[in-house]
Amino acid sequence: MGHSGIDTDVVIAGAGPTGLMLACELRLAGVDVEVVERLPERTGESRAGGMHSRTLEVLDQRGILDRFLAAGSLQPVGHFSGLYLDFDEFESRHPYPLMILQSAIEQLLEERAAELGVRVRRASEVSGIQQDEAGVTVELTTAEAAPATLRARYLVGCDGGRSTVRKLSGIDFPGTAATMTALIGDVELPDLPEDYVWVRRCAGGDWSAIAFEPGWFRVITSEYDHVADRDEPVTFEQLRESLIRVAGTDFGMHSPRWISRFNDAARQAAQYRQGRVLLAGDAAHIHFPAGGQGLNMGVQDAVNLGWKLASVVRGKAPESLLDTYHAERHPVGERVLHNTRAQSALARPGAQTDALREVFGSLMVFDNVNGYLRGMLTALDIRYPVDGDHQLAGRRVPDADLKMSDGATRVCELLHAGRPVLLDLCGSTEVAAAVEGWADRVDLVEARSEDDHWPVPAVGEIPAPAALLIRPDGHVAWAADPGDAPDTSGLRTALATWFGPALQG
Repeated sequence: MGHSGIDTDVVIAGAGPTGLMLACELRLAGVDVEVVERLPERTGESRAGGMHSRTLEVLDQRGILDRFLAAGSLQPVGHFSGLYLDFDEFESRHPYPLMILQSAIEQLLEERAAELGVRVRRASEVSGIQQDEAGVTVELTTAEAAPATLRARYLVGCDGGRSTVRKLSGIDFPGTAATMTALIGDVELPDLPEDYVWVRRCAGGDWSAIAFEPGWFRVITSEYDHVADRDEPVTFEQLRESLIRVAGTDFGMHSPRWISRFNDAARQAAQYRQGRVLLAGDAAHIHFPAGGQGLNMGVQDAVNLGWKLASVVRGKAPESLLDTYHAERHPVGERVLHNTRAQSALARPGAQTDALREVFGSLMVFDNVNGYLRGMLTALDIRYPVDGDHQLAGRRVPDADLKMSDGATRVCELLHAGRPVLLDLCGSTEVAAAVEGWADRVDLVEARSEDDHWPVPAVGEIPAPAALLIRPDGHVAWAADPGDAPDTSGLRTALATWFGPALQG
């Protein structure tokens, strides 16, 4: 094979939720992609346990939400460091967290990837990276005697917190070190009282027990001011002894299915892109798993990056579009690290923290405080920096009900193909004319809104727009208010910024 010969458009390292979601997004856009995974098969370990509203919306945008809802259960409550949050049906069609194990999420995404023609190469670990102007050469250590090599236009590291891709690329991973140790296990607890509270604070830390199936529970113990060596093996006996220390009993714990350890180290890649190498998911950020934000952030990283990388690979947009991935997602990661550090601090044992939790909890009864925390944990309040001062600009689009000439639909259903949509809600000939130069990349849809006002988290109700340009990730690139002549100059600028130059002629 010649030095510049390309085997595939994109290599993704890591077949977890982030890598599989990114692979699906790229294939949906017609990009050839190969996933390489060091494990020979999926572990089946339960790991993360839920999806928040914004991730559910993303899956709805692609028309695959139903299969995830069927595999999990909706829970009408969430928490901030163990303090209960109320969820508001006003803000999303999917307001409640979905309890679903990561093992099920990975299985469903792998099935979806197979439907789209994604190739997954298992028992293959990235061991070397070489970039040049035309592509990136990825060296693989495989189960076979001879190492393998893949040549791609781009490489994306979705290979976890200890990312080999990140290390080989020389990307710094600054942050704060761990201050505590938590043990987690899926076990049977026959002696757990029926009136137990799911999280209890104790003198040395805290413990929780969450029922996933009849007869077995996820048990988590947290102990502070001791940090275990990250390479030290984790055993069932360690979990049992830790639960005895913090709860005073092991509740008859037996039959472990999975045991692991985590801590509150918080680190973030200094840059999400270095040339033809990009990072997403835990490879780009690690943090205390408070509020269940990690898997969700990784899936949303993938949906932000996927359409941009596909546009560049297919020659529809300039390579500079990839810089907006870091510009938009790095601040989101920073905010999650910030709020999980706060949650870790709020969880510490001691009289001072007890008092702080009582004060903090008393503030959470106020709607604006609860709404602020809810928007932050669910990622419904994210606003990317785009041009334009419309209240929807940069925000995720509400899933409004629409009436079209051939029947009813919802905004999310317009995004199933993963293409940009210019939604004309006022029948403007100027809007239709403005998008003509991008007809190969952007779908023009004429409809009427069934509602006069649309709900926007952190804002409230706003008048239904006259027209809006929706990116494939469901965020608004441009919008026009009703009653005004649409700013087609601003629309053309947004089209060129996000989807490349217009076709000539």
